[in-house]
Amino acid sequence: MFIKKAVSVVLFGSLGLGISLAQAQSLSVAATPVPHAELLEFVKPELARQGVDLEVKVFTDYVQPNRQVADGAIEANFFQHKPYMDSFNQQHGTKLVSVGLVHVEPFGAYSSKIKSLDELKEGAQVALPNDPSNGARALLLLQKAGLIKLKDPTNILATSRDIVENPRKLRFREIEAANLPRVLPDVDLALINTNYALEAGLNPSVDALVIEGVESPYANLVAVVQGNADNAAVKKLVDALQSDAVRQFIKDQYKGTIVPAF
Repeated sequence: MFIKKAVSVVLFGSLGLGISLAQAQSLSVAATPVPHAELLEFVKPELARQGVDLEVKVFTDYVQPNRQVADGAIEANFFQHKPYMDSFNQQHGTKLVSVGLVHVEPFGAYSSKIKSLDELKEGAQVALPNDPSNGARALLLLQKAGLIKLKDPTNILATSRDIVENPRKLRFREIEAANLPRVLPDVDLALINTNYALEAGLNPSVDALVIEGVESPYANLVAVVQGNADNAAVKKLVDALQSDAVRQFIKDQYKGTIVPAF
């Protein structure tokens, strides 16, 4: 599902010359609400000045944004990192490619029952995202926290079957990423993507019991279908998202909960 926002404005170039919507180049971009859609809304006026009519289509899941771009219904999306995109391509036979990195959303572990990982009891229930790339990302974070050990500590597609040490006998539940904040009261620990954490009112820098560092390889990107990477409007979008103005907006708006990747 997505929320379509109508645009009925006159765009103006840097010389003050009016550009009608009929003359502007349209660009539709799928995004999850926070922070992706917010960042796109921030750059929309700048793109308008450059003659690009940006239409932001908001989704609340991680599947439809890729399907829509792969099918040609939407021209680009902005919500995912490369490991997830690569996994999606492999699973669905799609040919999505990255055209630019924008930010890192440090992945975190949250709990409504404990205040420290030291309080995590034997047999505790731990909720993980059910998609391969984010599930592995969660396991890597648990390994970083010293709760488990993986057969290959660098495998970005590890699964629970790759756990070779689990001293607290943690029990894992795989949940759709968007639903992880909802199950937080029902489990002892939940590994939640930052966009969903923010939507649920969680502050990763304050509420996460353990969180990735800025060295995370999971930078969020703008994706298009292969062959559309040279689209002029897409290039303008990436330039706008990688601007100093966006860098400052990220700093002011998100207070360290997300960090620029450019």
